Amino acid sequence: THRDTEPSAPGWGRRRTPRAAPTPPHPSPAAGTDGADPVREQQGAGPAASTRRRPAARTTGTGAGWRQRQAAPGPAAQHGSPPAPSTRHPARPRNGKRRPKEPPRPAAPGRPSAAARPPAAPGGRCRGSARPRCQPLRPAGLSFPRRRREEEPAARLMEGPGERRQRAVRSKGSAGPAVAVPPLRLRAVLSQLSLGRRDVSEASGLVNQVVSHLIQAIRGRDGGFGTVSRLGAGSYYERVKISEPNEFDIMLVMPIARIQLDECDDTGAYYYLTFKRNPKEKYLNRFLDEDGKLSADKMLTALRKIIKEEVKNIKDVEVTVKRRKARSPAITLLIKNSSAEISVDIILALEVQQSWPPSTQDGLNIERWLGRKVRRELRNKPIYLVAKQNKKEKVPRGNTWRISFSHIEKAMMNNHGSIKTCCETDGAKCCRKDCLKLLKYLLEKLKMKYTKELEKFCSYHVKTAFFHSCVIWPNDTDWQYENLEHCFQNYLGYFLRCLQDSQLPHFFIPQYNLLSPDDKASNHFLSRQINDQLNNRFPIFQQGY
Repeated sequence: THRDTEPSAPGWGRRRTPRAAPTPPHPSPAAGTDGADPVREQQGAGPAASTRRRPAARTTGTGAGWRQRQAAPGPAAQHGSPPAPSTRHPARPRNGKRRPKEPPRPAAPGRPSAAARPPAAPGGRCRGSARPRCQPLRPAGLSFPRRRREEEPAARLMEGPGERRQRAVRSKGSAGPAVAVPPLRLRAVLSQLSLGRRDVSEASGLVNQVVSHLIQAIRGRDGGFGTVSRLGAGSYYERVKISEPNEFDIMLVMPIARIQLDECDDTGAYYYLTFKRNPKEKYLNRFLDEDGKLSADKMLTALRKIIKEEVKNIKDVEVTVKRRKARSPAITLLIKNSSAEISVDIILALEVQQSWPPSTQDGLNIERWLGRKVRRELRNKPIYLVAKQNKKEKVPRGNTWRISFSHIEKAMMNNHGSIKTCCETDGAKCCRKDCLKLLKYLLEKLKMKYTKELEKFCSYHVKTAFFHSCVIWPNDTDWQYENLEHCFQNYLGYFLRCLQDSQLPHFFIPQYNLLSPDDKASNHFLSRQINDQLNNRFPIFQQGY
């Protein structure tokens, strides 16, 4: 409804001047004006000069007749009288006709009518309010478009190729309602991977009973292993074990004061061990080979013999020693449980209290993640050497030892936050370990399906990629508990790049590549299988529950 826009006219906003009415005299300057037409000034200045809210219409008309009427002076101007305030609104429809007059709308209950409302506040503000004009009130929280923009990436994370094509068609304006794609329920998958407290208590109790009996018996034997001590390692003690508590890794550690390490290949991970002059460990001379090197095979064979004899003396639990695997550093025990068998890998390790070898100089780059102080403290810890045969030896003699950082990995896994209170009772929780569990589970399921093709892969590849990902995304905010899907995608993307490039550096020995280019076919096969699962929203996860 068009109204008179002269501010000084009485009854402003309620009375309209007819077109045929005589031109009223213009207010004098004493009335608060300078003799100019305020309406024409507003029309010339544009919409910004008006203090009233006007309908969104075109400010210029169409047709020659309308332009002539706008340019032609009125009758009063031709006779020299002061210009009359215009009753025509500057905005007209396209056909040049005036809109029909609308009847006034009744006031809403509890709201004053237009006549009872206070005049407009100066500065272009709404009546009776300090809020600026045309600034709509917004509810607290995110607006719907912004909330949708923030939630859509999580929903698109696990889309398959068909769903992406449907979304692309919808975004182009195709007919039909848009169907939201629900995100993958990774939390539901993790809930199935968590260990039951009762099962953990029963399994760990049996393992502790068997291992304690064996350690006591080994120390009492005159076999050169009187100084062994126990160290828990592996996924169970790192609190990333999945599915069932049916696998445990126990290291039997023997401290050695002085020993010389000589690299046996270019990986920097395998060494020959020889004693220096006047060694304190003369009881180990029985395990030296003809070249004076400490034989890993001889020590492992002697320890295995003792364990096989002692398990027969365990009365309360049924324990058997599994057949030895080629090149394996572990002595595997099978403990009968009420529900399933428990596998315990006993690994002989030499604890060497000396500087780390030069091949580790550029490794353990955790300054941005855990800090320089933590790195310095970890590098002051001893290194472990396990009885592992080197595959690159042309003539296997069984006298090579592989360097191990199980104790360092355990320390980093249990104190994984850039802030020390991460995942503690009074601290914020992250999703680092959850992402590791998911990728371990994915590899485990794929190995069950493609046993022969994926035989060379193990959980240590996944763990190494996890440590590198923690360095790439070092902050706790990069692994927020609520962003599990996004964080898992980042971690999985890094592992896929390693598979494509056949390049996964050892976290402590950068020159040692865990994905050999000689096995490029296997690496690409695993990469294709993971990509297929990713593009189809991980159907292999749905088979687990």
